[in-house]
Amino acid sequence: MFTKFEINKDNVNFYLNELSKEAKKLGGRGFKIDLILVGGASIILNYNFRNSSCDIDGYYKSDVLKQAIQRVAERLSLPDDWLNNDFLNTSSFTTNIVKYSEFYKEFNQCLSVRTVSKEYLIAMKLKSFRKYKSDISDIAGILEEDKSISLLSIKNAVINLYGSYEAVSDEARDFLSQLVSR
Repeated sequence: MFTKFEINKDNVNFYLNELSKEAKKLGGRGFKIDLILVGGASIILNYNFRNSSCDIDGYYKSDVLKQAIQRVAERLSLPDDWLNNDFLNTSSFTTNIVKYSEFYKEFNQCLSVRTVSKEYLIAMKLKSFRKYKSDISDIAGILEEDKSISLLSIKNAVINLYGSYEAVSDEARDFLSQLVSR
């Protein structure tokens, strides 16, 4: 039976540390792996307006990390998808996030964790712009908390990630224009 999983500022480093221990066991001495956190986990690490998320969305390309995730899930009675890369199947996925992610922390000289923040996280939320998820409230929260983000920097982030500002829907662009003009 799985316990209710919730990621928050108080426990995110614990889970990432546990993941690094398992990855190191599986990969051996000198093993290094990268993980880029996106979505709710990235928001929790970079902002204060959102308290928790029900999973950790990440970008990784390692079977060893996938095995380590499963081992942590089993050992700590977590859901199998507590950390997943399902976002690879969404419209907001782009390998360009590698270029624009920022270093967060290294765990056990093994797991290097990066996050997506500021205008790049807004760009990803604009690209997906799901009404049934937290995309809209996340965009508003980021802009409310970080007043230094400009409309131009968001447009440039969308272009850097997706090639064109028109890659996001008219509805998302209209929402952003209204939000930023307030």
